[in-house]
Amino acid sequence: MYKKLKKIKSPFLILAASYLVLSGCSVENTSTSKPNKSYDKEVKAYAKFVPKRQDDFAWENDKVAFRVYGPAAPLKGHASGVDAWLKKVDYSIIDKWYEETFNQTGSYHTDTGEGYDPYHVGISRGVGGSAIWVDGKDYTAHNYKSYKIHENGPEKVVFTLEYEFQTPLGRVNESKTISLPMGSNLYQVNSVFKLDGKPAALPIAIGITTHDGKATVAHSKSAGRISAWEEFDAKALGTGVIIEPKKVKDIKHISKETKDESHIWLFTNSEENGSLEYYAGFAWEAAGEITTQTQWQSYLDNFNK
Repeated sequence: MYKKLKKIKSPFLILAASYLVLSGCSVENTSTSKPNKSYDKEVKAYAKFVPKRQDDFAWENDKVAFRVYGPAAPLKGHASGVDAWLKKVDYSIIDKWYEETFNQTGSYHTDTGEGYDPYHVGISRGVGGSAIWVDGKDYTAHNYKSYKIHENGPEKVVFTLEYEFQTPLGRVNESKTISLPMGSNLYQVNSVFKLDGKPAALPIAIGITTHDGKATVAHSKSAGRISAWEEFDAKALGTGVIIEPKKVKDIKHISKETKDESHIWLFTNSEENGSLEYYAGFAWEAAGEITTQTQWQSYLDNFNK
């Protein structure tokens, strides 16, 4: 856990810093630039911890935006899956959308020209969340326990989220480092898994929610790809995961009656040192660049080529 705090001069900031320590989150190295309070449409890669919104952690570039739930999120109805914020502008929207929602001058669930968040995550894996897979069941963390930002734009964001959860195999820790450069629709994951405190080769499932079967799924073991295609308000959204093909153990589309539990899964293993690398992300038709399922699958299959 990261607890080193920057020097605090006012009572208000002392209270804010105390809250961060209690929530298990770091404020060290949180940004290389000040938040864009004027919302001057700065084009940049950007990441932000948002304690005012139940410890959300959000990140974006000129193409896509994502968020995950934090320690303050309620136990019921939330988990460690990855949410997609659909944007059709290249400039940064995270600060603006949160502040408009906080101030009740707008809502990131309504598209007023920049994009919006119609994507439901709940307890699903969302866009590329991982799980430990044991005897046909996924075991996941509720949400991250702490974070640390290593690089915060403008050309790239890099940060680490720490997870801890219990499985039938024992206590699992995942140190998940995520990076997102400008120009990419996919974020990169470099995780290290530990079992009962030691790096371990573990059975991993990486999931894309099908929103209770509403999405059309596709996959290619030879390309190391799973993908989904669905519509929100008559505009298509493609989501996907890619991994080095030789690391694919299996791919399955599993539908369940319980809400948020239907996914297309890519099965793999962490290495003996606990490491695992893959990419995940999305493309939205309204952004005007990738507008068909064929284009989306081609983007994924050729991403590392």
